[in-house]
Amino acid sequence: MINEIQGLLDRYLNWLKDKTVLKQLKDWVEITTPYLDRHNDYLQIYVRRDGNGFILTDDGYTVGDLRQSGCELESKKRKELLTLTLNGFGIKLEGDALAIYASSENFALRKHNLVQAMLAVNDLFYLAVPMVASLFLEDVTSWLNLYEIRYTPRVKFTGKTGYDHLFDFVIPASKESSERILQTINRPNKDNAQNLAFSWIDTKDVRPKDSQAYAFLNDSDHAPVTVVGDALKNYGVRPVLWSKREEVKEELMA
Repeated sequence: MINEIQGLLDRYLNWLKDKTVLKQLKDWVEITTPYLDRHNDYLQIYVRRDGNGFILTDDGYTVGDLRQSGCELESKKRKELLTLTLNGFGIKLEGDALAIYASSENFALRKHNLVQAMLAVNDLFYLAVPMVASLFLEDVTSWLNLYEIRYTPRVKFTGKTGYDHLFDFVIPASKESSERILQTINRPNKDNAQNLAFSWIDTKDVRPKDSQAYAFLNDSDHAPVTVVGDALKNYGVRPVLWSKREEVKEELMA
């Protein structure tokens, strides 16, 4: 089993390396990653020297794109949620730009954190209909609170590769059940599923042996494509459609 998981990790890292493209832009280097945004465009970040280290930024793309789509981030609750999400990855908000500083030693980790933050913020705040009042993460939080399911929110674990992974909820183990890790996916697609799958297989060996992972998939507007659920199942993550959340209520309350 260990060899199989190691092989999956190696394949993921090779894919990440092979699909990454660099381009010189005066003092900056543009890094095109293999991750797709909601427009099916590849995410890009920018890097330049800063003293003895580097500064990495999305140049304001993530927040700017959300604003242009009608998703404003001015309310107190949304600002707090944005700050909480960015803090989990060690990212600063400079104007509308997501930014992080790195040394030569931690460059790979900091680059990873910036890309993960871009994906998390975009998925967290993107609303198919701009006038929708609630966010999916808020809906899941309210549902957990309704049934008094105990949890710790926004928990970060360091995986075998040394990368940090931020999960939305961790339900601690009890006499009846093992530790359960919950992640919300507002826009279920192949990239989001693959990202969660990597986070889980990188993390599971450093968690208690019988820990379980769940993915809450938002199907309020349309059903996720089959490949999303299949991909998650293949990597040991249980997909749960939001419309069928009551099916796992007793498991999570245990």
